[in-house]
Amino acid sequence: MKKIRILLLVSCTVTALLSMSIPVHAHFGMIIPSDDMVTDSDDKNLSLTAMFAHPMEGTCMNMVQPARFGVLVGGQDTDLLSNLKEKKVGDCSTWNITYKIKRPGDHIFYVEPQPYWEPAEDCFIIHYTKVIVNAFGMEEGWDEELGLKTEIVPLTRPYGLRTGNLFQGIVKVNGKPVPYAEVEVEYYNKDGNVTWDADPMITQVVKADPNGVFSYAMPKAGWWGFAALNEDDKKIKHDQEKKSVEIGAVLWIKTHDM
Repeated sequence: MKKIRILLLVSCTVTALLSMSIPVHAHFGMIIPSDDMVTDSDDKNLSLTAMFAHPMEGTCMNMVQPARFGVLVGGQDTDLLSNLKEKKVGDCSTWNITYKIKRPGDHIFYVEPQPYWEPAEDCFIIHYTKVIVNAFGMEEGWDEELGLKTEIVPLTRPYGLRTGNLFQGIVKVNGKPVPYAEVEVEYYNKDGNVTWDADPMITQVVKADPNGVFSYAMPKAGWWGFAALNEDDKKIKHDQEKKSVEIGAVLWIKTHDM
């Protein structure tokens, strides 16, 4: 009996050590448009894809139909939820929409997903995600707040960015800055051409200052996601037990080579 207890103890210890050594890779809510700056000569039909994924690794999680999807332009908020169309990527559901750009100004597209249960973290995840598309050169509205539970408000204009530019934003929860908020940063490795030597290179991490302001310089052209993660003050039941909720403020921006 003593030998059995020792073996069980060793087994549990090894299992615990192994589980500690396995990294939990970052999840990102995503909205990726076909263009970040629509000019007079461009196609006015903008295609956007909403999904829940590991951007650098190129894997996705299932995303059920979002709770909200819309666009804010010129101070007018338009509900686009009914226009979303489901598209399967392997076993995962993603959501697509074609939106016709009709007026100049900055278009803030946003999605609020249904809560996602993550067994590995023993919590629910809700990522409030935004992307800003400029139309016809009118640079107005890119720093407007949507009043989401949590959001990143850009301090740097989030389009027309060059590779190496420094991006700054404020992390807010319930409209208030979050001091020293932790922000995860990932590159959308769409074609799988970017490789890494160690797991910490998949997700970059920066911390905001006492005013909730963070900075990051993008080293490569393409889409970059910023996810500021905090815990909601409310819980959601799972199997009759209340579980914590990770709320993420996510913003996607694109950089271009000069």
